[in-house]
Amino acid sequence: MYYPETAAEFRRRRTVELVLRGEPRTVISRILGVSFGSISVWMQKAKSGETLKPKPHGRPRRLSDTQLEQLKELLEKGAASQGWKNNLWTTLRVREIIKRNFGIEFCRSGVWHVLRDYLGWSAIRPAQQAAKRDQQEIDRWKTEEFPRIELQARKRDAHLVFVDESGFMMTPTIRRTFAPRGSTPVNKVCDPHGRISVIGAIIVSPKRTHIGLGYYMLADNLNCRGPSIIEFLRQFRGQVRGPITIIWDQIIIHSAGVVLDYLKTVPGIVTERFPPYAPELNPVDRAWFYLKYDRLPNYVPLTLTQLRSTVEDELKQLQRQPKLLRSFIRQSEVPLAF
Repeated sequence: MYYPETAAEFRRRRTVELVLRGEPRTVISRILGVSFGSISVWMQKAKSGETLKPKPHGRPRRLSDTQLEQLKELLEKGAASQGWKNNLWTTLRVREIIKRNFGIEFCRSGVWHVLRDYLGWSAIRPAQQAAKRDQQEIDRWKTEEFPRIELQARKRDAHLVFVDESGFMMTPTIRRTFAPRGSTPVNKVCDPHGRISVIGAIIVSPKRTHIGLGYYMLADNLNCRGPSIIEFLRQFRGQVRGPITIIWDQIIIHSAGVVLDYLKTVPGIVTERFPPYAPELNPVDRAWFYLKYDRLPNYVPLTLTQLRSTVEDELKQLQRQPKLLRSFIRQSEVPLAF
């Protein structure tokens, strides 16, 4: 492992070089900020062949470069490969791996130091993906299918519309918050099963110059079904004039018989599908994340009416922020350029 030269090492080396070149010691002392006594000591060591590096301070490192590389390879395989039932690395588990493979015992703070300072690791919350996810198909959709969808939409002079459904619960989305030590904040939920279902749409104009947000809120405690999709499409059709290309996921309500029968009566709407298990492609998913985790975490309404009013206020505010809506598209992995 390479360690850069310290300032002290540079002064020692440079002092010897300048003395050997015949520079006056008074000039060397003034320029490098070293004493005459130090110059004499360093020159004696240089003539005798001794190293000019300062003696290391503190205990020597207990894991060599080779051992650190081996440890990194072991950890990258995951905790499950080392006998645990889940892929969770803790300082206790890493300490056990070090002891098992190298015969060296560390305290937990020492393990944290190894992970952070020598391996460059940090504590990261894992992302969750469906086991059925087909990454190859997702990549193909981004490089082949979406360019086709966008080209056909341009030929039709159609709006591109990304659609997704979500639910806002009386039970809040939990996020960490500051509080006095030992005093855990408590969110008192009035109705743990109460919910408001919402269908959202991010709308991109045919020339890709304007962006907007549409939404449809269902009645209290209802889930999205085929008829609610039809009501959303009817309302949406009255708001957006001209051809429309809708892109949504492959859940069954989007291909329900009543929905397909309705779409046959509105030839100006073309529907396309995202690949399965790829929510990161839909920018509306980023909008839901923003509302739940940035705007409304730890929010505990007293009634469903209050929840509905708050969610609608947030959606209306979001409608007035086209730059934020554009950021949702940029944050998603859909390859759309404005």
